[in-house]
This record gives sequence, structure tokens and C-alpha cells, in this order.
Amino acid sequence: MAHPLDDLSFVKRLDPKDMLGLTERFPAQCREALAIARAADLPPLSNPPTLAMLTGLGGSAAGGDFVRALFEAQGSCPFQVNRDYSLPSFAGPGTLLFAVSYSGNTEETLAAYADAKKKGCPIIAVTSGGKLAELAAADGYPLIRVPGGQPPRTALGYLLIPVVAACEALGLLPAQPFEEAFAALDEGVRAWGAEVPYDQNPTKQLAQSLFGKVSVLYGLGGWQGVVAGRWKAQINENSKNHTFAHAFPELNHNEILGWVACGKQNAKHWAIVLLHDGTESAKLKARARITFEMIGDRAQVFEARALGQSLLARMLSLTFFGDWTSIYLAALNEVDPENIDWLNHLKGELANIP
Repeated sequence: MAHPLDDLSFVKRLDPKDMLGLTERFPAQCREALAIARAADLPPLSNPPTLAMLTGLGGSAAGGDFVRALFEAQGSCPFQVNRDYSLPSFAGPGTLLFAVSYSGNTEETLAAYADAKKKGCPIIAVTSGGKLAELAAADGYPLIRVPGGQPPRTALGYLLIPVVAACEALGLLPAQPFEEAFAALDEGVRAWGAEVPYDQNPTKQLAQSLFGKVSVLYGLGGWQGVVAGRWKAQINENSKNHTFAHAFPELNHNEILGWVACGKQNAKHWAIVLLHDGTESAKLKARARITFEMIGDRAQVFEARALGQSLLARMLSLTFFGDWTSIYLAALNEVDPENIDWLNHLKGELANIP
């Protein structure tokens, strides 16, 4: 008997905004974003920055975490992500700021933009329009304008790739293997797409395994932990489920002890997902092995493995694995993956506060 996730009408019955289609088109979005970024007018910096920073919230900030991971491995200066109304006190003329808001109207990002302007930071704006585009144009800052009209969490390519390409063009990152990374995403569509049957599709299988359970996402290292954070947000927003994320080796210094008495917290309904690429160090692999030997009788352990060779490819492909899983889990949960009524209610209430 065929699995329900192999019935396209089942997957799409509560998906009126076509989140499934937006997921499938992610590789094309990344290629379009790269073309937009390379066509943008980015004048050279007068002085090399001592710090690069991205300010944004939610889906608009998610790409910043990936850029930070690239900088930690390859960058010529530190990179930070700011998720607040203001910038840290040390930001100033030596801080290159990427102001990123998909809508262009995120109140925290607009406030941080004003703070950056006051502090004398060089600014590059990435947005589909809104107030941020108006301000950047009026103030004479470089603007990378991307297509709008879709949920920010589905626009990671538009919000991430231009920042990476700009950092490459400005000499802050080495040349990136974009096409190799995008080819890994193409491979992901062939391996994880809706047309791939359940018995051959690890993302459908993982969604079924997580159905009805609290998931715990463990990244096997630094960038893997960044991807675990993206998975968490996607499962929260698309699947409307609670999930938790952490990363090795830090979790071995605290969270591992949470499993000792977890039976009193109904842990039989929990599931662990290890996010990795298979090339991690012997120490990290040993940490995962020993950890799961200790806690494996308390919760089922599953894994998701990245595709591709470069760091950019591995980050994007492992993220894409989670995107597909969250869409299939939404179908099993019988929820609209696009719906954010609770977030809209919160924004509406906050709009009434001066």
C-alpha cells in the first residue's frame, strides 16, 4: 500500500500558497539571486572593514548565520549577526553592515539601520522593497533588490546568496563554488522531491519518524549547529511543532545530562536527529557515538547527511533536507505550512505600542 506522502493531493491539500512548489524551486532561486547580486552596483570599500555584520530578524537573518559559518572557516575578518533594534556599542566606521529585511519593513531592522547610519557604518541593504529600499536609495547606500511576494523563510536564497556574493566581490571571502553548491541542491530535488516514493525518499521517511514526537536536532559541529537552528525554525513555522536544537561538542558539557531523568518527561515520544556530512573529525564522531550509546535507549536516533564537497554546498544541501522534511511533516500534521496567524496577531498587538 502506498504511503500517504506519495499522494501529491494529500501533501498539497492544506498548502494553498504552494510551499511545496517554493521548496522545489529553491535551486533556481539561488541561481537567480546570484545573478542579481553580480549585477548590483557595489563600489569598493574605502578601507577594509575590521568587522562585518548582518542585522535582521527571522527568515531575513537566517542567512546571516550561514555567512558567519563561512567567515569562521574562510573569512578575512570577524562576522556577526545582530537580531535587535540597535547595534552593539563597538559597531562604527570599521563595521560593514548588511541590513537585510525581505519585506523592507521589519521594525527592528529599520531601527538598526538608523543606528548604523548614526554610527557611521558603511551599509549594504538587501531587500525586496519597502522602507529599507527607500532609505538606502535616499541615503546613497548600495542596494541589492530581490524579488518579493513569498514567505521570508522560503526566500533564503534571495537573502543569503547576495550577501555571500557581495563579500566575495569585496574580498572578504574567497571565490565561492556557487555552481557546485547549486548542483547539490539539484541533486536534492531528485532525491527528496515529491515525486520520489516514500521507500526511496529519506526526507519523507524522516517526517514520518518525527510525526507525533518532539524532535531534538543535534549538529555534529559548528556549521552543522547553524543548520540545526534553521531546521528548528522550519519545523516550528512549517510543521507547527516544537523542536529543539543544539550542537556538539557544547551539548556534551550540559545537555547530555538532561537525558538522565528524561523518562519522567515522556521521552519515549522524543526523537533525535543527527545532522552531519560524514567528514567530521574523529573526536566529533566519537562524541556522537558515545553519546548515542548512552542515550539510545531513551529516544530513537535518526540522521540527515549533507550532499556536496564545498562548505557552501554542504550547508545548503543539509538545510534543503530539513526544508523538505518540514513540508512533509506539515502534511502529516494536517496544517497549512504557510500560515502564521499567531505571528500576525503578535505583530498587530505590538503595533499598538508606541
